[in-house]
Amino acid sequence: MSKLQSLPLFSLLILLSSSPGFLCTTFTITNNCAYTVWPGILSGAGTAPLDTTGFSLRSGESHPLQIPSSWSGRLWARTHCSTDPITGLFSCATGDCGSGKPECSGAGASPPATLAEFTLDGSSDMDFFDVSLVDGYNLPMLVSPSGGSGGNCTATGCVVDINDRCPSDLRVVLSDSGGQRVACRSACEAFEKPEFCCSGEYGNPNTCKPSSYSQIFKNACPRAYSYAFDDATSTFTCNTGVNYLITFCPSSSSQKALTNDPLATGVPLINDTMVFLGAVTSGAVPPAKPFSALVTVAGLAALWPVLRQGLLV
Repeated sequence: MSKLQSLPLFSLLILLSSSPGFLCTTFTITNNCAYTVWPGILSGAGTAPLDTTGFSLRSGESHPLQIPSSWSGRLWARTHCSTDPITGLFSCATGDCGSGKPECSGAGASPPATLAEFTLDGSSDMDFFDVSLVDGYNLPMLVSPSGGSGGNCTATGCVVDINDRCPSDLRVVLSDSGGQRVACRSACEAFEKPEFCCSGEYGNPNTCKPSSYSQIFKNACPRAYSYAFDDATSTFTCNTGVNYLITFCPSSSSQKALTNDPLATGVPLINDTMVFLGAVTSGAVPPAKPFSALVTVAGLAALWPVLRQGLLV
């Protein structure tokens, strides 16, 4: 203790900042929608909650969040929210977490909702992230790493308005808005069948396959998860220490920049005619801490379903 006290303040800060527990990642959440959204945040099992679990974000606003190292969790946007003048309870038409207030306080999103999922500083000192439509869709979302490298470190998301093309049996409309389409349910939520939910005898990648409904999501947004075992084209990784921009309703200029991204070649964000089934970028990465063997990016992608289980609990 006396040795630490004798260090100059600058040297002490350098020492502390090199400690893994001191490092953090910045999530910059931006609302490009023409309306206010209320981001919700849920930490994964065994991960401490963030200082905020929900807040208001008006059109055009951005909000930075400091995320501690080794954090896992998910975030989403709630839409068409209001406070009941009689009960004082806060609720949202999509993505509601049922807390009765803007803070979600440990509750997750009620489907359908577009989800961004993260495991920071995971296997082989990599961040794992994805945008998931497994629980349905409510608005476009884009996750962009800032200056990252390693693995398959590039932007992912869903920039298409799926609400406009959602089948009638999956469609969610506001009853008091003249039939405005506000979300698109997953087949699992709509029909509650094991083959759509990847449950029971369909609870593994050999038996649970894409359905005609999940392919609607995949055709529109090839980089996003469309069903539970859609890992090969939907898992993204960066070396730990990258900051992330999460954008709701990304602009057309953002879409253009991504389709021109050389790292995105062969993985189109928008594809109305076919499902992208290409392989994740391959290559060796440093060995994972718990293992002695080298792990490829494809191997890391195979581990992502295990990491995601902490987000789903």
